[in-house]
Amino acid sequence: MEKSKVDMFVGLNVENFAPQDLVAIRAKLEQMDDDKFYLIQGTEFQKPSTIFLIAIILGWERFWLDDVALGILKIITCYGCLIWWLVDIFSAKDRAKRYNYKKFVLVTSIL
Repeated sequence: MEKSKVDMFVGLNVENFAPQDLVAIRAKLEQMDDDKFYLIQGTEFQKPSTIFLIAIILGWERFWLDDVALGILKIITCYGCLIWWLVDIFSAKDRAKRYNYKKFVLVTSIL
């Protein structure tokens, strides 16, 4: 793939992935054909800052990260007496970045 497209994708999504994942993403994109780039470009990734705010305000970030079973369990247990809520606040951004990387790997494996 063209270097300019790879740089554009990485630049626009630098917040959505962990730094070590960006290296693997760049390598995968460089090996990809140009005609398949639109599939990657059309993929929507969760913004870690938005997930962080949802975790603080509502505590429902697990639903946005496709972790529905734990989201329901978290709500049923009243957020684990608020301990689970606090732990999720501190881990929300990292979980969002891992979710985004898994989604990227899934889309690129289909290609």
